[in-house]
Amino acid sequence: MTWKQMFTSSVGKKLIMGFTGLFLILFLIVHVSLNAFIWANDGGVMFNQGAHFMGSTVVPRILEIGLFLGIILHIVQGYMLESQNRKARGKVKYAVSYGNKGSKWYSRSMALLGTIILLFLIVHISHFWLPNRSHQGFLLGEEINLYQTMKEVFSNIWVVLVYVLSCISLGYHLAHGFQSAFRTLGVHNKKYNTMLTSIGYCFSIVISLAFALMPISFYLGWIQ
Repeated sequence: MTWKQMFTSSVGKKLIMGFTGLFLILFLIVHVSLNAFIWANDGGVMFNQGAHFMGSTVVPRILEIGLFLGIILHIVQGYMLESQNRKARGKVKYAVSYGNKGSKWYSRSMALLGTIILLFLIVHISHFWLPNRSHQGFLLGEEINLYQTMKEVFSNIWVVLVYVLSCISLGYHLAHGFQSAFRTLGVHNKKYNTMLTSIGYCFSIVISLAFALMPISFYLGWIQ
């Protein structure tokens, strides 16, 4: 398969979706682990130390570029696949709708869930990443107090609701995307499918619940 086919063929698009999906899953594990430091309830000391390391060290900053490229590729290829699938289906209407018997509703709604997550990413970046990086400028330097910023941002109930709803969308997106990524990369038999499906459901629940509990914890005053 040529590089052009990787970005234009159906198989190539699915492979890119699989690889970038697994990369983003690894990012979510790191991100949720770092953010979990807020529950140390030490006034943000541990969390800000972790944030400082990620923001002032060269390697994480380089990986940050790869992260954004991965997100962009995942989004673009996702929309291209959705468009391709819609064209393939055309305007054919089926007499019988199997609903969830054929596939789960969230597996049929990945583009919608992905769009909700994309809109959330824009909001999330504007709340935390942009203020921090604009404070630093283009050089590695001092960051803002991200813990204090989280307290301020999550004092607004509407912001908290947006984050929680977005985390629910993320959970459903991961419920299908986790196993789909492995299937695309060739891990596909009855033995592994059952295991990957179970791991995928557990992962999607744990990750989305952990992220959702963060704004809730700040808003309800569970952490100071």
